Amino acid sequence: MQADYVIVGAGSAGCAMAYRLSEAGKSVIVIEYGGTDAGPLIQMPAALSYPMNMSLYDWGYLSEPEPHLGGRRMATPRGKVIGGSSSINGMIYVRGHAKDYDYWAESGAEGWNYASVLPYFKRMEQWHDGGHGGDASWRGKSGPLHVSRGPRNNPLTRAFVDAGRQAGYPVTGDYNGQQQEGFGPFDATIWKGRRWSAANAYLRPALQRKNCILVRGLAQKVVIQNGRATGVQVKKAGMTKTINAREEVIIAASSINSPKLLMLSGIGPGKELAKHGIEIVAERPGVGQNLQDHLEMYIQMAATQPVSLYKYWNPFMKGLIGAQWLFTKTGIGASNQFESAAFIRSQAGVEYPDIQYHFLPIAVRYDGQTAAEGHGFQAHVGPMRSQSRGQITLNSANPNEAPKIQFNYMSHEKDWQDFRTCIRLTRQIFAQDAFSPYAGHEIQPGNECQSDEDLDAFTRENVESAYHPCGTCKMGSANDLMAVVDPECRVIGVDGLRVADSSIFPRITNGNLNGPSIMTGEKAADHVLGRGMLAPENSVPWINPAWKTSQR
Repeated sequence: MQADYVIVGAGSAGCAMAYRLSEAGKSVIVIEYGGTDAGPLIQMPAALSYPMNMSLYDWGYLSEPEPHLGGRRMATPRGKVIGGSSSINGMIYVRGHAKDYDYWAESGAEGWNYASVLPYFKRMEQWHDGGHGGDASWRGKSGPLHVSRGPRNNPLTRAFVDAGRQAGYPVTGDYNGQQQEGFGPFDATIWKGRRWSAANAYLRPALQRKNCILVRGLAQKVVIQNGRATGVQVKKAGMTKTINAREEVIIAASSINSPKLLMLSGIGPGKELAKHGIEIVAERPGVGQNLQDHLEMYIQMAATQPVSLYKYWNPFMKGLIGAQWLFTKTGIGASNQFESAAFIRSQAGVEYPDIQYHFLPIAVRYDGQTAAEGHGFQAHVGPMRSQSRGQITLNSANPNEAPKIQFNYMSHEKDWQDFRTCIRLTRQIFAQDAFSPYAGHEIQPGNECQSDEDLDAFTRENVESAYHPCGTCKMGSANDLMAVVDPECRVIGVDGLRVADSSIFPRITNGNLNGPSIMTGEKAADHVLGRGMLAPENSVPWINPAWKTSQR
């Protein structure tokens, strides 16, 4: 088997590249270990807590015991299914802040500043404001990725934005437009009541072309001959075969599996490879390093009125919701229920938002367990730019074995300060008049949890990953020892090999990473094709004019 391009991973970036390369007339083979995304558990937005807790769809990775979190092993879901993590995520769509990308460019990822990536966000999007206003001139109108907004009918969802305004924060009609900072409606990769994953947006249309095919199997290593990647060794139905690439091999296997595959192929830190008896093809000490993630916690409140989604949290109502969705793709099942958002700054002197909120009109965990109190609501809150860094290493040279994941969460004192700030700012928001008709007692952390020590103890026991790992094959200049790929996504030191997914992010972006990951695939495809990039757009983002002196 051979093609012009062999892509490893049918996730967010891999699907986008398969679409764009095949659209340009190139032959493409996509290798994916996971299976089908058919069925309501993935396609129904409200069922989002199911697929990421199912071994059928999730690699089921756990971190090593985290030393700063009391030795907890943290769940690290990654999609093992067509569409990758875009098929098991919360469907929240965030581009990131303009300043995130300007930082990338300043740190060596030349050509990835905001002016350069904005045209790719527009090219990929087909944005629907749902009657909630927004920033149409900043958004795409005809791309494959439908981005929509929920109905925002629940009074708690609207109260959250009103409370933010009352607390003195800006309100924004479109955090993916000119102004990220403030409270406003959430965008979601949902279209006509269905999860609009990278598989639905990009892969299915690509596979309808004769020059794009999907191969199911486990990529074991990249075949490299005389310093050039020539194919991928794949185990399929118990047989090992090589799929050859006439032009290039492109790894898009996630921030967990992309560095693993590079190391199995002899590209990575020399000591790590030698430890597992792997022959060194290219010594790149940055492979697997620079691991970053977002942590968050749930601030939960009891509700004094039966207005939350708790009334649907029983088998009978879930059955009704499921039936309505199956037949009409409407109703509660057609929304991920994350319909209000906020991005704020933690203190004066912070130039752009460094805290994100997801508001949910029910008190519930990601695994679907509701709070014992019944009716309630919660805000997921966490800092966006932790300085903590972890690493991905190998457990062995066996491709079937999971890699070793060490996030090193909360290893900076500032992480602890940031979470104390997050909790206290959230309490101020929930204390506003907008919530007075609904707000009962604080379920967690609880009103007795006030001192720094108590807040730190709560954080240590309850903080969770927001499931945004990235950074493990950092993009940078070719003379940066810790860079793995150059600004055209080419692996430094090996010809004919690229990496394009969230692993190449030099630093984590503001918010959820599916949007930036798809953008990476879109832009990488143009680098691969060598036909020139979309023209930069010098739209100027809004920065709070009082940022130097005011927190809000």
